[in-house]
Amino acid sequence: MLTIKRHARFNRFIKDVSVHTPFIKLVILLIVLWLIFSAGMYLSEKDIEGASIESYGEALFWGIAAFSTAGIADTPASSAGQIIGGLWIIIGSVLFFGTIVATVTTYFMRPLQRPHNKIIDTIEYNLEQLNDLTIEELDLLKETVDTLIVHVEHLKERQKKE
Repeated sequence: MLTIKRHARFNRFIKDVSVHTPFIKLVILLIVLWLIFSAGMYLSEKDIEGASIESYGEALFWGIAAFSTAGIADTPASSAGQIIGGLWIIIGSVLFFGTIVATVTTYFMRPLQRPHNKIIDTIEYNLEQLNDLTIEELDLLKETVDTLIVHVEHLKERQKKE
């Protein structure tokens, strides 16, 4: 039972990250730019004598090494390769680390931006816990929900009048 709850929470976390943060869009952008810059690097280095990039696969590896370790990748032999590489290191690094920061920030700021969603999430979480409640707790919950329903109906009537 505990494993199922953890699995459900993990699934909710993944859904929240994919739906409510820019993670998916930024990762797609990062991959597209990586493929483009790697192609540019390969095309600028393929006919240069002494270049360490002789295939598109090596250019793909170079693209990952260049932005993730900033300096461990081989130096391009051509001027065009150096420009492409320099741009990729800056853009790739900013996008990679920016994706992480933007996702974490958005994920944790989301409840503050939408307090009604926080209330709904709390209610959903508590509904998952119903099986663990005693009869007295269930009776108290019923009274609370009945009061909440009456309050919501009053709010709806007030909003209709305004």
